[in-house]
Amino acid sequence: MLRLLNIEYHKLRYSKSSKVLIATYFILITFIALIASIEFKFGGVQFRVADQGIFNFPYIWHFNSYIAAILKLFLAIVIVSMVSNEYSNRTIKQNLIDGLSKKEFIFSKFLTVVSFAFFSTIFLFVVSLILGLSFSDYTEFSIIFSDLEYLLAYFIKLTGFFAFCMFLGILVKRSAFALGFLFVWWILESIARGVMEYKLFRDSNIAENIAQFFPLESMSLLVKEPFSRLNIIQSAATQLGSEFSKDYGVYWYQLLIVMAWIAIFVYLSYFLLKKRDL
Repeated sequence: MLRLLNIEYHKLRYSKSSKVLIATYFILITFIALIASIEFKFGGVQFRVADQGIFNFPYIWHFNSYIAAILKLFLAIVIVSMVSNEYSNRTIKQNLIDGLSKKEFIFSKFLTVVSFAFFSTIFLFVVSLILGLSFSDYTEFSIIFSDLEYLLAYFIKLTGFFAFCMFLGILVKRSAFALGFLFVWWILESIARGVMEYKLFRDSNIAENIAQFFPLESMSLLVKEPFSRLNIIQSAATQLGSEFSKDYGVYWYQLLIVMAWIAIFVYLSYFLLKKRDL
């Protein structure tokens, strides 16, 4: 395992574009802290974003996981490029000649995917903990470490998304086309859900129940938007005569769906590589 990770590390080490994208991703996560300094002024009333509770424990785990997940495209580009460059630079053929099996090749890429997701989660945990201890109104131990399931959901979500990108890189062989295919897939999922929701299964939850098994949709459901949980939003909705009844929880079956897709993407990646004449 360490040997395979070491091989991938050296490939990334000499890729300037990969290093820039990886650094950009982690730097942007730290920029979440800048939200704390943003101030708004409405009708002579001035307030700071950090004072609205976004960095309160345990809400911060949900908020930061959602924001950081939006930035995952930076690492997705690295994953796709990492796989596509194996074809364009013919290093995949050289690796196989040097004794690396096709199963080990796929496993090395998957280990890299999991490593990216793992270190992103650890980094997010540290950043969120520092911000929470600095700005949260609640610092009791039991409160600080509640709702950590959002970090688990974040880790599974990133692993699933990166595994999908790995599969697309092997399927298409070109990074630009693979990223384009990813965007097209997202559009197709959106169209499919729209047709089911507004044409086939109107006034029912059938469309929602089916769509939760779509790859990208299942990943997005792991960490739902957190903004409507804010007290200021809830209060404004109450004053306008409406209420939010959204479920923000992370459920075991949602994690299982994404984990199933991870297994499918890894298997399909190996299946494609095994059948191809390199």
